[in-house]
Amino acid sequence: MNKIFMSGNHTFAEAAIRAGCRAYFGYPITPQNELGEYMAEHMRKAGGTFIQSESEIAAINMVVGAAATGTRAMTSSSSPGISLKQEGISFLAGFQLPAVIVNIMRGGPGMGNIAPAQGDYFQATRGGGHGDYRTPVIAPGSVQEIADLTFVAFDIADRYRTPVMLLGDGMMGQIKEPVLFPDPIDPKTLPEKKWALTGRGEGPSRYLASLVLDSQKMENHNWALFRKYEEISRTETRFETYRAEDAEMIVVAYGTTARIAKGAINQLREQGLPVGLLRPITLWPFPNEILRDLSKRIKKFITLEMSTGQMVEDVRLALEGRAEVLFYGRPGGIIPEPDEFAHVIREKMNS
Repeated sequence: MNKIFMSGNHTFAEAAIRAGCRAYFGYPITPQNELGEYMAEHMRKAGGTFIQSESEIAAINMVVGAAATGTRAMTSSSSPGISLKQEGISFLAGFQLPAVIVNIMRGGPGMGNIAPAQGDYFQATRGGGHGDYRTPVIAPGSVQEIADLTFVAFDIADRYRTPVMLLGDGMMGQIKEPVLFPDPIDPKTLPEKKWALTGRGEGPSRYLASLVLDSQKMENHNWALFRKYEEISRTETRFETYRAEDAEMIVVAYGTTARIAKGAINQLREQGLPVGLLRPITLWPFPNEILRDLSKRIKKFITLEMSTGQMVEDVRLALEGRAEVLFYGRPGGIIPEPDEFAHVIREKMNS
């Protein structure tokens, strides 16, 4: 199969269809509109359902309904639109329903702007909505990873009966690169979902509920979710290291920022400065163990973000005081350049 030159937004959509998604519900918002546009044209060709809903709230609740039938379902939006979907995402977690949510971040808070930013990290990795729940969050670093990790997101969602978020930004959504898609999945070949509501047939009736009025049962449900999240943490953590073997300082960055950081690291290596990269691919679960392993010989880390500093808190929590953690960020939609990062890293190494 030949590679196809596609944007990130179109790749999210095509990969979802190939991964067996047959229900997409969304509402337009920049900079992810191309995703919904692609779904409008291609989802029905695949025998699926596309609905442009009347609002973001309607879209996420349509996802709840479709997911309850066992259908692989998905929605997408950008920053303020994802905020409107938070109650529905919490419902998905409470119902234990699998679904995939794509957030192509823009500058904020408020309506903000339509430029790339990473200011939704807290919202994504802390659950975002109400209650004791977590959402697995996957942050692709290239268009090829968008294709591959969209398949992974649907598999994790089904395996653990949980919503999964794919987190990008305006640059990741708009950039075009060659991509080789995995082979498409026939939804009929996926494992049976014995919990799904598919109509009254033989055997006992099925039901799904997230309203649990008995406090003891609600506590039991929360602990059951907690154990599931522990298992996800043990088995689904993903990361990449780059030129870290002999590094004396580690940059921690994800998504678009990690791409820029690699350019800076290459510059610094040419100047003889031993700098490496740790790129979290799953933002939750966060790659705590590799950070702790690196801290056995490295005592200086710097987190680079297109925000005022959100992931830096997870880096500090992971290291538990074992090393110095520095931060540099550009919030609000400004995309740093490798030279800028290289200058900052060089100064921090020498300070």
